[in-house]
Order: sequence, then structure tokens, then C-alpha cells
Amino acid sequence: MATKVGDIITFERTFKQEDVEMFTKVSMDEGNHHITPDEQGRLVVQGLLTATLPTKVGGDYNVLARTMNFEFLRPVFTGDTIICEVTIEQFEKQDNNRTAIMATFLCTNQNEKEVLKGNFAGVII
Repeated sequence: MATKVGDIITFERTFKQEDVEMFTKVSMDEGNHHITPDEQGRLVVQGLLTATLPTKVGGDYNVLARTMNFEFLRPVFTGDTIICEVTIEQFEKQDNNRTAIMATFLCTNQNEKEVLKGNFAGVII
């Protein structure tokens, strides 16, 4: 892996009604706003479903997370396209053949409004 401090990894996803319905079943997060469409026909995407964007990037790099911090800034709705930028803040080899990693992330919607930010730390296995 050619990752280094300062690298920015970007991932984008458009959330669909089926995504929210499936996550509702798995998480049992059945808040009315997740199962009843608003006046525009949209559902509110669960915060933890939105948080799968930075965790997807971690999964791509085999990160075993030790800490994750999320700050949910505004709602995400079905039909929204969310762009997640993960910035590598720490990346260093350890004695046990693992690599310590710490990253920050910022997720914005298609209107360039911030919806989620935070960080994670762990080891690459």
C-alpha cells in the first residue's frame, strides 16, 4: 500500500430508499423519519448508515478500528449523494508488523453542505 500522511481518499454514494429500508431491518432503527417519507417523498437516512462511508474506506485498507468519532451535522435524505473525503493524519509502521493509522473525514452532500465529520484510528492488519 502506497498510503502516506496527507493522502486524501474520496468515496461517493447516493442513498436510495432501498438502502434505508434494508438498514432499518438490520439495525432495527425504526424511527418514523426512517420509514415514513416526507412531503418530498424522501426518507431520512440513519446516521450510522451515513457513517458507513468513512468505514468503507477503512475496510478498503483493512483497518481494524480502535476508535471512531462521528459528528452528525445535518440530515441526509434518500436521493442525496454524499462525498466522503478521508485524510490520512498518521501512518506509521509498528514493531508487530502492523501499521498504525489515524484519519479524519468530512462528508458533504451534493449541495456542498457538510453532513458528517469525525475521525478514526486503528491498525492495518
